[in-house]
Amino acid sequence: MKELIIAFGLFLFLEGILYALFPSKMKSILLKLNDVTNSQLRTGGLIFAVIGFIIIWYIKN
Repeated sequence: MKELIIAFGLFLFLEGILYALFPSKMKSILLKLNDVTNSQLRTGGLIFAVIGFIIIWYIKN
């Protein structure tokens, strides 16, 4: 459970740094999400989830 909280904290830290350092760029990136189809977003999310799982599995073993 402690590792999950650390991972969430790291996620928030990285997101916060991006918005603090590049606010206008982050706005333009978010606006471009309107052009992405749901299936593309779903596929990208699934790919990142699998990559994340593999990284976690590799580090834990």
